[in-house]
Order: sequence, then structure tokens, then C-alpha cells
Amino acid sequence: MSLDRTDPEGAIAEAAKSYSNWGRWGEDDVLGTLNFLDEAKRREGAALVRRGSSFSLSQRFDMEGPQKGWRRRTNPVHTMLDTGTDAAAGHQGFPHGLGGADDVIAMPLQCSTQWDGLGHIFDHGKAWNGRDAARTVTSEGDLVTGIEHMAPYVAGRGVLLDVAHVVGKDGELADGFAITEEHLTATAAAHGVSVGRGDIVLVRTGRLARARREGWGEYAGGPAPGLSFGTAGWLHRTEIAAIATDTWGFEVRPNEFDHAFQPLHQVAIPNMGLLIGEMWDLDALAADCADDGAYDFWLTAAPLPITGAVGSPVNPVAVK
Repeated sequence: MSLDRTDPEGAIAEAAKSYSNWGRWGEDDVLGTLNFLDEAKRREGAALVRRGSSFSLSQRFDMEGPQKGWRRRTNPVHTMLDTGTDAAAGHQGFPHGLGGADDVIAMPLQCSTQWDGLGHIFDHGKAWNGRDAARTVTSEGDLVTGIEHMAPYVAGRGVLLDVAHVVGKDGELADGFAITEEHLTATAAAHGVSVGRGDIVLVRTGRLARARREGWGEYAGGPAPGLSFGTAGWLHRTEIAAIATDTWGFEVRPNEFDHAFQPLHQVAIPNMGLLIGEMWDLDALAADCADDGAYDFWLTAAPLPITGAVGSPVNPVAVK
């Protein structure tokens, strides 16, 4: 699809219609493209475990994270409710010398490594599968497609596309670099890996590595490399189950259209039903893939089953 930068409304509407999955899995569907990740695909993914080496793909959840308050998003606040000091002082009231510690965390659900749920983005008042956004997501949460429905299913064959290594400079892409379908297919070819139905695709841009080296700066919400709006057709045609990147916003920023905000989200989530992950840490996994030449692996990345949530923290684990 050509990218007419002067007509974002027309381009978004055309892509939404062309790549819609509304009704594909029935009017009551709450899983979207996770329907592609079936039992056979999970068996295929599990068979990729050879060495037993595992990699957490999550950033840490602490006060040193990237958030700066945009849309009231803050970094996690971790507070101890009971400590060793309380136990030593005998303030806890347990018998026979027993003591313990307890803690609580307060945070936006999308402040660090996370999934965007199907109720996160709307298109002209419509949520996933053509539902009325106002009736689907209310002050009580996502009443229909809450992310808890996805919790049992996000485990299968993961595929890393280290675009930064293949087409970037020194393993990183510049801010504003739009990753095209051609970049994705060239990277898959360079890695000797296929991408297809039911896969969970991870796209490394190197943006997180730069943030760690230079400081967070504008990592949360600022310019970044990312997927081009023109990849919408690829995302639909490959029938992948989910996709995640090491950036805050998944798609290229600044966005490619004048007067548009996250247009690929607008097509992919409410129209395509695609599960999108952001702020994943792919660096250690990428180094291992480069070392052993294997870019597919078993991946488990279940969201927390928070009833009615439109996003969820996640600790993805890749096993090779």
C-alpha cells in the first residue's frame, strides 16, 4: 500500500478496511490474532527447546524506569508493608519466632514491559470486532475483551527479527527510521528464519540499548525507530499471533503522517485484533541468537489476568 502522507484519514480508513479481521472468529471473539496460535503451533514452539537456556525479556519494574508522566503514566512505586526490622522488633504478632515481609506496588499497567490489550485502542468509536467502544470499555474496565481472556494462550514459537543488526549501524537504528516490509523480510532471510501463522514476532531496533547507554531521555513518547504504517499488510498477511518491540510505541516516531498519532495502532488493534507488546528487552536474546544462529525459540509471555484491564505488565521468557 502506498503511503500518501497528506491524507492520513484516507490511508487509515483504507488499511482498516483492507486488513480487518472483524467477524473472522465469530461475533463473540475476545482473542483476535491469538486465534492463530493453536495447539499445533505450541507443540512446534516447545520442540525448539534444545539447550534449556532461558532469557527474561522484561525491563525491571522500579522507580528508575522511563516514564515521565505522559497520560499520567508513572514508574512503579514499591512500598514495604512488613520488613525484617518489624519482625526483629516483635511487632508482627506471630508465634514461635516466625517473622515475614510483605510489599505492595502501585503502577500504571503499561509503564514498562507490557502487552496492549484489545480494548486499548479504538477506531472512530469502534473497538475490536466492530463493537461500540463506549459500551465495551467503561469506568469499570474492558467489559468484553479484558486482557484476562488472553492469559492462558500467549505461549508458542517466538521469532526474533534483529532489524537493527541487519540493516542498522552498530546494531542500532536511528530515531525516525521506518521499518518496512522489505526490512522485515530481508532480516528474516538473513537470519535463516521464517515468519508465519501463529508466530510471536519480536522486532529489535536497538532503541532500548541506546537508552541504557545514554539515559532515558525521550524514550517514553519521543522519537524512535519502529514499524512503518506500510507494514500493516505484512502484519495481516503473515497471520502472526502477536508482535513486540524494544521501543515505547511499536511504530515509528514521529509518525509518518501529518496530524496523526499512532496510526498503525489504530489499524492493528481495533481492526486487525493484533496483540502488540512494547518496551521488551531483546538485547541478551539477540546476542545469543547471533552466537548460535538460531532465531526461533519457545516463548511464554502471559499477561497478568487482571479482570477488565486494557494492558498488562509481562515477564516474557524465551527458552532455547
